[in-house]
Amino acid sequence: MKHQHFLPMQNVIQDYAWGSVTSINTLFGIANPDNKPQAEIWMGAHPGGCSEVVTADKTLRLDQFVSDNLNDVLSEAISQKFGELPYLFKVLAAASALSIQVHPSKAQAEEGFAKEEAAGIARNAANRNYKDPNHKPELVYALTRYQAMNGFRSYEEILSNFEQLNIEELAPLINAYKASLDATGLEALFVSMLKLDGQAKDAALNKLLAFAETKQGDETFELILWLKDLYPGDIGLFSPLFLHVLTLEPGEAMFLHACTPHAYCRGTGLEIMASSDNVLRAGLTPKHIDVEELASCTIFEPKLREELLTQPEMDNGAEHYPIPVEDFKFSVYVDQQDRFVNVTTPEILFALDEPIVLTHLDGETMTVERGHSVFIPASAGNYSVTCAGKFARAYC
Repeated sequence: MKHQHFLPMQNVIQDYAWGSVTSINTLFGIANPDNKPQAEIWMGAHPGGCSEVVTADKTLRLDQFVSDNLNDVLSEAISQKFGELPYLFKVLAAASALSIQVHPSKAQAEEGFAKEEAAGIARNAANRNYKDPNHKPELVYALTRYQAMNGFRSYEEILSNFEQLNIEELAPLINAYKASLDATGLEALFVSMLKLDGQAKDAALNKLLAFAETKQGDETFELILWLKDLYPGDIGLFSPLFLHVLTLEPGEAMFLHACTPHAYCRGTGLEIMASSDNVLRAGLTPKHIDVEELASCTIFEPKLREELLTQPEMDNGAEHYPIPVEDFKFSVYVDQQDRFVNVTTPEILFALDEPIVLTHLDGETMTVERGHSVFIPASAGNYSVTCAGKFARAYC
């Protein structure tokens, strides 16, 4: 392998319908000549949107570059453990809400993927649940105000939210839940709500929206009213009553665990995750919902609201975020001058607002402009970095 330490990246921009037309252009100066939604910039080697890297003599897909030089690029330890780049790094810019979703655990993903492969279900089929055999824990770091839902409220708070609605069509479900304020009862209520249909569903939704109109200034019910125009008639409009609604301010971060329902509503942020595209949906979507599979991959236990935001460890202008999985690490650096960085795993740096200047001990240098990224193989060993603004670092 010819040792080039800094490899400029050319990244795929996904034009999903929920994406913002303006945010990525505004933040990073990335052109949008066709005026399409620019939902996600993918930085990584996932086959759904693999980056390319520019070497001294050619441009090639990052997955090919990795596979051609496994130990040099990944390090021997990461190569043996994962066999591929284990994370996917993104910019996510949502103008409208993404579906409520749950990501399976590693064991669930491996089992589900194997079953669907054996059944001959095409990987791009509408009813496919598992696109790959990997889990998808993730962290989101807000670049703008970023509204989301994450994790179940307390059993008692969920009950209170539904009791104040006093919806006749839901009374049997709520009474059954009241008699079982635990994980079993919550699962029964959640699944029953997802299966609600016909006149009962329509009447319940109409009464929910009528009640929401009387709750001006309440974050939960204002979110429901905003969602109704995006997903009219969707049972997922009840989801803010089940899940914590929170808004991250720029610079705040949140971890999303496997088996935990969540949804991104609006805003732009950085997202880092295990390299997977497995999503089990639970509403706010016209796409396939497999209620039984979803329930089997969901932990029906509350999350404490005060524990949802992830607090970084501060280190001389660096913010290192605690990550409870081995697939990735994430740090943000501010105003660095010739900071020495030791490299033991493959890294991606992304310039958020000012250029990044990189220097290697062998004399190689590179400038990464705002909105651009660079791939650094584990074999680089170390580098020094200068940036008058802020940049993000993905590694493992």
